[in-house]
Amino acid sequence: MRRGAYWAPAGRSIVDLAGFPSGAIPAGRGSFTAAMDLELGPRYEELRREVREFLAARRDDAPSSAVGAEVPMERRLAWQRTLVEAGFVGRTVPVEYGGHGAAPDLVEGIVIEQEFAAARVSLGMQNQGIGMLVPTLLRFGSEQQKRELIGPTLRGELIWCQGYSEPGSGSDLASLSTRGELRGDRWIVNGLKIWTSTARQADRMFALVRTEPDAGKHAGISYLLIDMSSPGIEVRPLVTMTGDASFNEVFFTDVEVPVTNVVGRPGQGWEVGTTTLRHERALLGRPHQSEELFASAVAIVRRNGLLDEPVWRDRLIALEARLVAMKANGLRALTAQLEGRDPGLSRLIIKLEGCQLNYDVCGLALDALRERGLSRPGGEHEEVGAWQYQRMYALGLIIGGGSAQIQKNIIAESGLGMPREPKVAT
Repeated sequence: MRRGAYWAPAGRSIVDLAGFPSGAIPAGRGSFTAAMDLELGPRYEELRREVREFLAARRDDAPSSAVGAEVPMERRLAWQRTLVEAGFVGRTVPVEYGGHGAAPDLVEGIVIEQEFAAARVSLGMQNQGIGMLVPTLLRFGSEQQKRELIGPTLRGELIWCQGYSEPGSGSDLASLSTRGELRGDRWIVNGLKIWTSTARQADRMFALVRTEPDAGKHAGISYLLIDMSSPGIEVRPLVTMTGDASFNEVFFTDVEVPVTNVVGRPGQGWEVGTTTLRHERALLGRPHQSEELFASAVAIVRRNGLLDEPVWRDRLIALEARLVAMKANGLRALTAQLEGRDPGLSRLIIKLEGCQLNYDVCGLALDALRERGLSRPGGEHEEVGAWQYQRMYALGLIIGGGSAQIQKNIIAESGLGMPREPKVAT
């Protein structure tokens, strides 16, 4: 039993992460007692040792993970290749597809994430291609698609964007109207996608397209891989509240897509696409991303001499308690997966809670920056201007990838078994 400390597998405690000495929190608000044995066994502790040795030897090669840090793309790609070669990215992807070829083991992935987060070292690119498309291709892709696309995607050489939302099809994704007409060995695609992240930088798009107009709403959709350099594609940037054009509109006019670029079967796109969405929601709310953000915020609080003030200590502990709860929820979901059970509610809340936590952590950092939190980017400290962007971006993710309101409906209906929201007659 230990008061004021929550033992996680990485050996870190709640007070350690916030920078307080063990036992420094007095009894009363913010104190607790925890007794938990999360030892993973010799095999995983050996992996933990290997990861720590790698980090000690190579951490200087890693790009900065600090908020606002400018990192050249060449360095990001070099670090990504290093992580793939070391087996920390694409660990369970078969060697013939460009991965490390390790046997699937969810606990190994958790150990690796814990150690990189504890060392505050970047675990490489966390983009749509790696986090969403690769696992989708491993399940539904053809042999040719797996061999040609997965390796370059893992190494960051092939950048993807996601073509799902349309002006009239956001939350009701199955009502999408972008269509593909089969002519010989090509799909001819016409329509519009919106809120498309990285469309200007992307080499390819994975998109949902209506290819079977006479089929049912969900049955007539196919999952297509589209070359963004194809004639007939026009990308128009959309400036958001961050001041940056991080989203785009993508117009398709008679765009030719080879029939071999269908993932799964024609008309199977809803099944394939919802598989991708499950990976998207996990990607958007992963606890280790929140942990990196929180560590950066703590550094600002400490640098500004606020760590000893009770109000700031209270705010830090309140946020970190939520972070620890998210990590514990991740372990609950992991346990269910290891036992072959559907994680259920524990999986459904990851995106909702993770994005809100990131937004609130950014708010703490901006308050700690005081008047500099309102400044434009530039100046003495690299984080000035970056935290405003990060907070607005986090707010956007509360809406994007399935808005918080839609997520709450899904949690209520699918996770808690509550009745569906009644449809209002029109």
